[in-house]
Amino acid sequence: MKLYLKLLICLFIVIGLGTCAGHTWATPLEIIKAVMGDGSLASRLLIEWRLPRVLTAALVGGLLGLSGTIFQGVFRNPLTDPWLLGASGGAAVGATVALLVPLAIPIVFSLPLFSFLGAFITIFLVLTIARLTGSLDVSTLLLTGVAISAMLSAIRSFLMMSLSNETISLQVVLSWLMGGIQPLQWGGILITLLIFLAGLFLALWLAHGLDLLGLGEHMATAMGLSVSRFIFVSLLIGSAITACAVALGGIIGFVGLASPHIARWLSGSQHKKLLPQAAIVGAILVTAADALARSLLPPGEIPLGVITAIAGTPLFIVLLSKRSKG
Repeated sequence: MKLYLKLLICLFIVIGLGTCAGHTWATPLEIIKAVMGDGSLASRLLIEWRLPRVLTAALVGGLLGLSGTIFQGVFRNPLTDPWLLGASGGAAVGATVALLVPLAIPIVFSLPLFSFLGAFITIFLVLTIARLTGSLDVSTLLLTGVAISAMLSAIRSFLMMSLSNETISLQVVLSWLMGGIQPLQWGGILITLLIFLAGLFLALWLAHGLDLLGLGEHMATAMGLSVSRFIFVSLLIGSAITACAVALGGIIGFVGLASPHIARWLSGSQHKKLLPQAAIVGAILVTAADALARSLLPPGEIPLGVITAIAGTPLFIVLLSKRSKG
C-alpha cells in the first residue's frame, strides 16, 4: 500500500508539472487560480486545453503500461512490447484507414474499432508465424515483429499517399502517427477513464492466469488453465487496450516495455500487483514525456514518439544485453 501511495503521489506531482509545462510555463499559483475558476483567458486555456491534455496523456500511459504487462505475461518474455511486436503499428494502419477513408461510421467509433482490428490481426500474424517456426523465443518474436512492422509501415505509407486529399492534411496524420496526445474535452476524458478502468478490471481478471502461464504451458495446463483459450483472450484484451492508446496518442514506443520492468523492480512479478503499478508507471512516463515534448522547442512541439524512442532505445539495449549474458 505504501508503494501505491508513493507512485500516486509521484503521478500527481508529474501531472502538476505537466500542467505547468508548455510553450509558456505557468506557475503553480496560476494553476491554482485556474482551478478555482478566476475566469481569465489564461486560466481558461489551462483548464480547457492544457489540463485535459495532461490527463489524456496519463490515461494513454496507463493503457500502454497495462497492455505491455499483458503481452510480456502472455509471451513469458520481458522484452516483448506492443510496439516491438507490431501491435501499435497494426493499430496505426487501422487508424489511418479510419482517418483517410470516408466511412458511414462516426470517427469517434471507427478510429478505436479499426485500431483494434489492426492491432489484433497483427499480433495474430506474429504469433502464427512464430509458431510455424516452432519457437516463441525472444529472437523469433522480435524478428517476426520487425518484419511485420516493416510491412505495416509500407502499407501505411501507401495508404497515406493514395488516400489523402485536399480535405485531410497529410501532415496532421503524420504528426499523429509519430506520437502526439490528442487533447479531449472533459466528457471524452470521462469516457477514456471508464475505458481505462474497464481495461484494468479485465487485466486483473487475467492476473492469475498470467502467473500460471509464467510457470510454463505444461504446468499451467496441469493446474487447470486452458492455455490456448487464455492466450487468445489475453491477446484480444491486450490488443483492445493497445488500440485505445494508439487512437488517443498515435504510436508511442517503449512505454509498454519500460513500465512493466520498472514496476517489476519495485514490487516483484505477481501480476495482481504488477498490472496496476505498471499502469501508474506508464502514466508517469507518458505525462513526463508529453511535458518535455511541449516545452523543449517552443513554440514548436517535438513528436511524443521521438521522446519515448530516444529514452527507450538505450533501456532496450541494456535489457537485451543483460538477457544475453544471463
